[in-house]
Amino acid sequence: MPVPVPQQRSVPAAETSHGDLTLLVIEDDPAGTTITVPELSAAAGTRVRIRTARNLTEAARLLTDDVDCILLDLALPLTGGGAGPGTPTADAGTSGTGTGTADSGSPPEPVSERAGELAALTHVLGIAPQHAVLALTAQDDTELAAEAVRVGAQDYLFRGELDARVLSRAIRYAVERKRADTAQHQLTESRLRAQENARLERGLLPTPLLDGSGLSFAARYRPGRSRALLGGDFYDVVRTPDGTVHAMIGDVCGHGPDEAALGVELRIAWRALTLAGLCGDELLSTLQQVLEHERQSEEIFATLCTVDIAPDGRRAGLCLAGHPAPLLARHGLPARLLPYQDGGPALGLLPRARWPRRQVELGGAWSLMMYTDGLIEGRVGTGGSERLGQDGMVAMVNSRLEQGLAGEELLEAAVAEVRELNGGELTDDVAVLLLGRDPERIRRWGGSAPRSHPASPVVARPLGAQRPPL
Repeated sequence: MPVPVPQQRSVPAAETSHGDLTLLVIEDDPAGTTITVPELSAAAGTRVRIRTARNLTEAARLLTDDVDCILLDLALPLTGGGAGPGTPTADAGTSGTGTGTADSGSPPEPVSERAGELAALTHVLGIAPQHAVLALTAQDDTELAAEAVRVGAQDYLFRGELDARVLSRAIRYAVERKRADTAQHQLTESRLRAQENARLERGLLPTPLLDGSGLSFAARYRPGRSRALLGGDFYDVVRTPDGTVHAMIGDVCGHGPDEAALGVELRIAWRALTLAGLCGDELLSTLQQVLEHERQSEEIFATLCTVDIAPDGRRAGLCLAGHPAPLLARHGLPARLLPYQDGGPALGLLPRARWPRRQVELGGAWSLMMYTDGLIEGRVGTGGSERLGQDGMVAMVNSRLEQGLAGEELLEAAVAEVRELNGGELTDDVAVLLLGRDPERIRRWGGSAPRSHPASPVVARPLGAQRPPL
């Protein structure tokens, strides 16, 4: 009993979701394959549907997403037999790459000397890159069969040895191998995409511009998103030609990639506006305009803290836009929060808001720690029912100061202790930066500091030799 031609209809994928298989047989002589549907179903242990096509034109019409496997006779002629326009000729087949998958992303392989005999296979692989393909050939042509597998077929079968048991096993093997190949290809693409994203995110992290300032700098940055290098938190430090050092730290509400992108936009806009000479309320008003134009919804806002340190390093101007106040430690004195009563609202909340600039006396030797709320909103206490808060952070930093920690060691210990108190990784982004001034160190360097270096994505270690006097 020859292989019957079933009614030509597209079988919904749901019908084949319980182990059913659909086989598309492509050969010009359907009577040449004498395996019946009952035989094949019995051997496979599940229901098998068979469709037959006499040429590539019919095959393209019968090829639907529910087809699990294709059985192609390599002896199928490319012309005649009702092949319609668009069916490749033998000459056209020899010009293919031999890969069979146009979207594989791999470089073209050398054209085989027998490429003309594999033109039908190359065409099928081109129109069915997601389907498993079995090559059917004569028993005495093992070289052609092996070449078919190299080109892209999952397996080959000899016509003389074809029976229901062999065919059912080959179908199962071909389908699983194709799934494995597809999964491996997707995994490779995912890894490449992740590497590209990591390079992009690293390139978007700030490079502090502090040359000639005499100030030390350290930073820690830890995104809340898994496997990410950027979060909604952002910071930057630049020195303008007049000798003023400007520092900024901010936080976009939310934790996704859109918030991370908006944070990068705000950071770059802040640097450009600062280098252009804007400061205080004028700068924050312009930043709010940037936020309003770039955010995806009116509910998105951002908190911000800016500090501009005078060229002599002894005083600074402070502006708060809904952001926690920085922590200041003078030489030999406990750390304390800077005044925050005169702060303005977060950016994006009020259309005509104002942000007063408060003058702050820093002194001769000092360290200034700026941070985002991810550092103070971690859980503490039994059962994690309380937040660390600003008071808890101040106490924690002072305890570390009493241990003699300073600079990068201080930041590293602070972030580690917050994680420990939280009982695990923090869900919010965390950004912390530390600026310091030490007159003795400035004198040793002749009034300037070593060249600053960009911060790394997760653990920033710029200016490792320059420690604040904490």
